[in-house]
Amino acid sequence: MKIIYMGTPEFAVKPLEKLYGKGYEIPLVITQIDKKRGRGKKLQPTPVKEKAIELGLEVFQPENINSEESFNRISALNADFFVVAAYGQILKKRILELPKYNCLNIHASLLPKYRGAAPINWAIANGEDKTGITIMNMEEGLDTGAMILKGEIPINWVDDSEIIHDKLADLGANLIIDAIEQIISGDAEFVPQKHEESSYAPVLYKGVGNIDWTKPTITIYKKIMGLKPWPSAFTEYKGQKIKIHKVEIEKQDHDILPGTITEVDPDGIRVAVSDGFVIIKELQFPGKRSMSVRDLLLGNDIEKGYIF
Repeated sequence: MKIIYMGTPEFAVKPLEKLYGKGYEIPLVITQIDKKRGRGKKLQPTPVKEKAIELGLEVFQPENINSEESFNRISALNADFFVVAAYGQILKKRILELPKYNCLNIHASLLPKYRGAAPINWAIANGEDKTGITIMNMEEGLDTGAMILKGEIPINWVDDSEIIHDKLADLGANLIIDAIEQIISGDAEFVPQKHEESSYAPVLYKGVGNIDWTKPTITIYKKIMGLKPWPSAFTEYKGQKIKIHKVEIEKQDHDILPGTITEVDPDGIRVAVSDGFVIIKELQFPGKRSMSVRDLLLGNDIEKGYIF
């Protein structure tokens, strides 16, 4: 069985490893072009490229997957399947129709909910109690294809986007193998999505993390967990953008203006919200490392009564 693999971030590494370990022929791994990252702005390969090179697989990094060059190179391989996991480019119809069997996508949500670029983050931030992986047959629409397999996991109270990401990467790696085997054996069932039940998980950007302190405790907590570690939830303190990485919450009736700092001590910065208090435990000032409030207060003062 010949599989062309398309993926870019860390989420797509585990499925590639799994397919390789199962002995499938992978004549080509397609990933996004190298980009400058980090403080030094050095050109860095994608995580999938790094893994493909480690496994001795050929890598292709087209600027446009739908170009004539890309089409000719891919079509010449006569692949049985394409497997796509967070690749980052939209495939046009003539590319999707190339494999002998199917073009399969490993999507990190329980479709049709959370179609789009950031399903893990939005599922957590919106307070869902579960999420999962859907293996679907790709078509021209955005995550609209027929579903082949689903697997779900709970979103626990302590789960941030990093924890859920790693769990779903493992789950996706296992489910894609099952899906391919079911298709080959003729046992796969292709279930159309109920489009009226769909929701969208848009691309994340830095400004999306701004905390609205008039919201309830749980809403704020889930936003912080869903946006950790990037782009991070944040608030403004005396003109500085402070990232909030860890909090605890208490529900309690009060008549304090939301956003008011009511207590500051080594155990946390207590902030009033609409239905109680958010206690900031870990935060990060611009240009500084993330630190506990206890460590922060060793050399800094936080003004009690200040309103975020």
